Amino acid sequence: MSTGASLVDPEDPPEIQNAKLLRIAESLITKIEKADDQPGLAYPQFERAALLEAQVRQRTVDLERTLELLHEANSRLGSANAAAEKARSNLAEAVESVHEGFALFDRADVLVMSNSRFCRDLSDIAPSVQPGLRFAQYVDLVSRSRCLDLPADESTAEWRAGRMARHSDSSTIFNVRLTRDRWLQVGEHRTASGGTVILQTDVSDIMRAERLKRDRLMDAQAQMVRATLDHLNQGVCIFSSDLRLVGWNTRMEDLLDRPIDGHLVGISFDALLRRLDEQVVFSAFFSREHLVAWAHRSRPRRPITFEVRKGPRTVLSVFAQEMPDRGFVISFTDVTAEREAERALRDMNETLERRVEERTDELGHALEEARRANASKTRFVAAASHDLLQPLSAAKLFVSYLEDRAGDPTAKATAAKAVSALASVEEIIEALLDISKLDSGQTGMSLQEVPLGRILTSLRTELTPAAEAKGLRLTVLDSTQVVRSDPVFLRRILQNLVTNAIRYTDAGRILVGARLAGNRTRIEVHDTGPGIAASDQTAIFQEFRQLGPSASGSKGLGLGLTIVERACAMLGHRLDLRSAPGEGSCFAVSTPRLGRVSGGAPLVPEGELRPRARDLVVLLVENDPEVAHALTLTIEGWGNHVVHAEGGEDALALVDEIDITPDRLLLDYQLGPGITGLDVLRHLRAGHGEIPARVISASRRQDIVDACREAGVRLVPKPLDHRRLIGLLDDTDD
Repeated sequence: MSTGASLVDPEDPPEIQNAKLLRIAESLITKIEKADDQPGLAYPQFERAALLEAQVRQRTVDLERTLELLHEANSRLGSANAAAEKARSNLAEAVESVHEGFALFDRADVLVMSNSRFCRDLSDIAPSVQPGLRFAQYVDLVSRSRCLDLPADESTAEWRAGRMARHSDSSTIFNVRLTRDRWLQVGEHRTASGGTVILQTDVSDIMRAERLKRDRLMDAQAQMVRATLDHLNQGVCIFSSDLRLVGWNTRMEDLLDRPIDGHLVGISFDALLRRLDEQVVFSAFFSREHLVAWAHRSRPRRPITFEVRKGPRTVLSVFAQEMPDRGFVISFTDVTAEREAERALRDMNETLERRVEERTDELGHALEEARRANASKTRFVAAASHDLLQPLSAAKLFVSYLEDRAGDPTAKATAAKAVSALASVEEIIEALLDISKLDSGQTGMSLQEVPLGRILTSLRTELTPAAEAKGLRLTVLDSTQVVRSDPVFLRRILQNLVTNAIRYTDAGRILVGARLAGNRTRIEVHDTGPGIAASDQTAIFQEFRQLGPSASGSKGLGLGLTIVERACAMLGHRLDLRSAPGEGSCFAVSTPRLGRVSGGAPLVPEGELRPRARDLVVLLVENDPEVAHALTLTIEGWGNHVVHAEGGEDALALVDEIDITPDRLLLDYQLGPGITGLDVLRHLRAGHGEIPARVISASRRQDIVDACREAGVRLVPKPLDHRRLIGLLDDTDD
């Protein structure tokens, strides 16, 4: 059986398809019955008829089942439609039962449904609010409604634009004012599907109640403000934004000695001010015109304060300040008593100032006398010390001569004691000279890079014999540290500390060394002496103060530590003491650390340093013969040649005469009237190029330092040391 073409139309209902199949089956059976009885053909035809009948029967069963399913689906669809209709009805009833106006717009801003209360208070547009209305059309209808009461300063277009701007928020609530003192609270919220729900609530009763409550509160506040104003010590006037008097207190009437009658309420500021002209007088610093200009100012007013006079004695302080509504308040305070007290205090201050000036003059004269006396004392100590040291030195030489030639042991011992006594006197005079210089402030401190190892090496050489004479072991550790200090005073500080340790230590040893302490170098002097109690550790730095039963002139006058303390204070070095009775002492001086000697190698004693340069011609311009002779011997001892000239003109003439360009220049700054070493340097460099040079000077004046820096030459202070000379010869930074 061919299945290429369908016997029935699939689009027909099942009943019609079934009827067609039955008619086809009957036609086939009839055709078979009427066919000729041909042998071999009847049975195949019967077989096809039976097969066709079975297919028709199966299709009939399928169509009947399909029909049953269709009836069942139609029944369910009817039930669903009924349920949906019932749900829609329930939703409509629920929405309608809401006391607020309700509307639902879909995500395309098209009105889906609303209840009868929605826009009911906007009676002129309520009929137009129907499903299918777009949100923008709804806003336009509301903006043009006769029931909408807009503020005077807001147009319909501005309200519409503001309402559409609120629509972009996910949730918003605001109030809309309607005519006849009605108010609607509008709440707009976004749904999960992107739609919009609008609720309109009548809040007219709430707004009226709030307004009534606010009015009552304002009345109560006004009464409270009035009572407060009447109890103020200041007189107060209140003016409105149009410069009209709206309030005052009783204190204001008392200050003006006249009542402010009720008919003055509403009087203009200018008119009231004219009434007060006969009672108050303005000062020259703030006139009546200034106050009028301030009151009429169109821009925001700043608070002002000024004073006026009322009568011959009364002084009123006036304070004026703007209020938020552009009105202003003026207060008057009676400050007569304060001004009288200020006047009395000013008179007293003038009297005291005159007395202080007189006393200051007296103290100034006394201070000047004291300064002159101190300067005289300083000059005397310096002159006396210098004059005494030379005969003392001569006396020591004579006594030493006698000691060497004394045959009697008693005379020899006596001479030795005399030498020791003279040495002690010499040390005392030198200490007094140092104290005098430190007190006078005339001692110049020159802070610079100081190789610590050089100072420690020289102290070891100098003080080891004194320690060994007492049976002590002096250990001075080498150091490669470079510190920032004054080399002369740092050496004197350490010398006094080590000498003091030797003087007061009877047995044991003394250790001197340096250690790192952050960015500083801590130089320590340890001894095994008797130690110092905590109560005495401040007293030992006082002048002429010694501890113990041996405090006598044989061990000095107790000035060494005083010099150490004052010198450390001037240099900015910290001085520490750690000691206890029976445990010895440790004095420490902390100085700024700059690094180590280049390469970290131990310092070479200055006498062993030699330059690398040889056979150089050095032009030395120095007017001091002794200094020139010493420098010549040193430089030529290193294998170089010195050409010496005493003055600047001599030097220039000498260079022209020998017709040789010097390899190095060493120029004294002070060469006589009218010429300096910098002048010579400029002439020589102008004719012979940039010759390596140094300028030397015993002066520490800042103007000399600045002049050398501008000239591009290094200033080397006297006395000179070997390292700086080597730096010149080798043309390196010294």
